[in-house]
Amino acid sequence: MRTALLTLCVLGVAACPDPAKDKTKATVTPAKEAVAADVAPLANAVRYPFSQADSKVGFVGAKVTGKHEGGFKTFTGVVELVDGDLTKSRVQASIDVASVFTDSAKLDGHLKSPDFFAADQFPQARFLSTSFKKLDGTRVEVTGSLTLHGVTKTLSFPADITLAADQVDVKAEFALNRKDFGIVYPGKPDDLIADNVLLTLDVHAKKQ
Repeated sequence: MRTALLTLCVLGVAACPDPAKDKTKATVTPAKEAVAADVAPLANAVRYPFSQADSKVGFVGAKVTGKHEGGFKTFTGVVELVDGDLTKSRVQASIDVASVFTDSAKLDGHLKSPDFFAADQFPQARFLSTSFKKLDGTRVEVTGSLTLHGVTKTLSFPADITLAADQVDVKAEFALNRKDFGIVYPGKPDDLIADNVLLTLDVHAKKQ
């Protein structure tokens, strides 16, 4: 059955369960250096911290025979807002990779292994924004450095960002190619894993 499904996917006869297929793909380019563990606060900024207590970092990955939804149970970050102007501001975040979870306990353990995140060797994923480009309405293009699995790349992705006096809300959904970050495990020969993973961000950062 799995072999038949794989054949259909390769031939394009059947629609494989790829939730990232029609989503906006993040633009990924080389970066000069890894995101540091301790980044000095941005001068003259009002800080809006966030964590798993009020926000979500999720993902959906797909393979020939199905898909898995998941996320991370532990992460922290802060939006540093300067003069109420996003173009002067910054966001930084750190994710505890070992806190990964999915709808399958067996998969949770596999994702932490060297086949995927190698959580023992690379316990943290870090993001540091470098620019915000206003598009239309609340739509913004976010650009920054992401260090994941020991690899650092510059990426740009679209997000909806809403500013209020006591809160900054960020919502984003985009596809990211795991192989850009050295996560190349193909899956079983008869159950191959899609390269692109759908990432979802639902951040509610509250004024410190």
